[in-house]
Amino acid sequence: MKALATLRLAALALLLTATSAAAQTQVRVTDDITTNTTWSSANEYLLDGLIFVDNGATLTIEAGTVVRGVLNTDITTGDGAAALIVRKGAKLMAVGTATSPIIFTAAEDDLSDSGDLTEEDRGLWAGLILLGNAPTNQPTTNNQIEGIDPTSESAQYGGSDPADNSGTLRYVSIRHSGFSISGVEGDEIQGLTLGGVGSGTTIDYVEIFASNDDGIEIFGGTVDIKHAAVAFSADDGFDTDQGWSGRGQFWFCIQDDDEAGRCAEQDGGDDGGTNATPFSTGAISNATYIGSGVASAPGNDGNNPLVRIREGSAMSYFNSVFTDAPVRALQVDEGSNGAFDAFDQFQAGRLQIVNNVFGTFGQGAAFSDFIRGDAAGTFASYVAGGNTSADPQVGSVCRDADPGNCLNPRISASSPAATGARFDIAKLNNDADATGGTADDDAAFFETVTYRGAFDPQARVWIAGWTALDALLNADATTTSIDQVNEIAAMELSITSMPNPANGVTRIAFGLTESAPVHLAVYDLMGREVAVLADGAVQPQGTFEASFDASTLAPGTYLYRLTTPNGSVSRALTVVR
Repeated sequence: MKALATLRLAALALLLTATSAAAQTQVRVTDDITTNTTWSSANEYLLDGLIFVDNGATLTIEAGTVVRGVLNTDITTGDGAAALIVRKGAKLMAVGTATSPIIFTAAEDDLSDSGDLTEEDRGLWAGLILLGNAPTNQPTTNNQIEGIDPTSESAQYGGSDPADNSGTLRYVSIRHSGFSISGVEGDEIQGLTLGGVGSGTTIDYVEIFASNDDGIEIFGGTVDIKHAAVAFSADDGFDTDQGWSGRGQFWFCIQDDDEAGRCAEQDGGDDGGTNATPFSTGAISNATYIGSGVASAPGNDGNNPLVRIREGSAMSYFNSVFTDAPVRALQVDEGSNGAFDAFDQFQAGRLQIVNNVFGTFGQGAAFSDFIRGDAAGTFASYVAGGNTSADPQVGSVCRDADPGNCLNPRISASSPAATGARFDIAKLNNDADATGGTADDDAAFFETVTYRGAFDPQARVWIAGWTALDALLNADATTTSIDQVNEIAAMELSITSMPNPANGVTRIAFGLTESAPVHLAVYDLMGREVAVLADGAVQPQGTFEASFDASTLAPGTYLYRLTTPNGSVSRALTVVR
């Protein structure tokens, strides 16, 4: 048990811990990594040029480590930019925590000053590239990743192993990337580039902040991604190409009003043509996409539309929230390309736009206003998919540090998106093309939640405490206490756990507005009770805490549930190793 004031202090301490960096020894890295290597959190590592992790080698980066890209004018190796590139057959094990994230940033970034580099400081180094042996829809398995000159360095990707493993990224923040190696527009490297990366790779809790190109670009492969935040990219937030057939959940994008592309551009082929199979058939649930503002139309694609699904793509969106684009929300491309048109895939039922909330767009409030590229008379299809046009009631939106404490991307408890998420949809993932996945695979990946969008309206946002976005704008600053985080007025109950994900003891805190008998238990996804923390004992009004040792459980997703005569409420708990 802890007093509420103690919980407030603990949450504040978490917020402060991840946004400061102690003085550390700087290690300049000039040579490729050819054997298993560990980078220690006792050091900072300077990428002096293009640093490759070679086939057969594993680079392990400890939690709390800072990796910096050297400005191109300061590079001593003769390369045109600083980047970390993990070749096919190599692995990157970068496992941070919510209190000790791994940070990739520019050499100039003063991490002790959250306002030193801001959302407009882009392209100071290149970025992070993972390359794998998973399938793409390109005619060769030896594609060269864009931005790397094939005459000087091999950066090939693609193969025939959908389960290929390029390592783990967890609690990784990538900041101020996107430098063009050649100096030519279009050769910029994304914050995180994934080329032919397989489903054996784990990417969970990753942030891309202020990229000069896309935030995350995926070239084929089968990799799944959870808890991904992309903020203030000069181009697209999420860009998918070349037959990506993975899954995504809890994706967040916010675009700036100075320069922005789309939050998502979902392609099927590449610049050389779109008539390639298999289609891009990724499935995304619980995204929250916030555009550049209804009064703005900045550079590149002008953030219009917020989401564009292009030829050769059958990408699907479920249980998501789209808002604040200057013109339109969605474009599903149609034209003269037959079955390769995305709209043809929509009509065939492979591309699904289901159970999403669309609201607050400059073009208007009706589907016919904010959805473009839809053949005449078919807007009813979007309505029939359970989509609604309504203000999602995002807490607060800001895009620069001047107001301070101004970003809260959680929807309100009264939002139309606060309930109604569905996971009984027949086809959450169209993965017959490449991975041969089954409904059981989807059930293992997608966390079953009741809300739509990326953030639980009754929990502290998962970007708080470890991201550059939070450090700059103090995301969800008003929700550092258990009573504020968990407003479940209808049931008069509140519950949360910290840390989550957990690999040891997690604290499950709950609040009661009146005295009641309490049953608090943990369940697996089959509904089996695996632990009982409180069994009917009467608790007075107030906030309480129980400790649960998650180390006894196998890795995966569990539910913890608080039940009283007033009702019950459940939350997901992720157990990791």
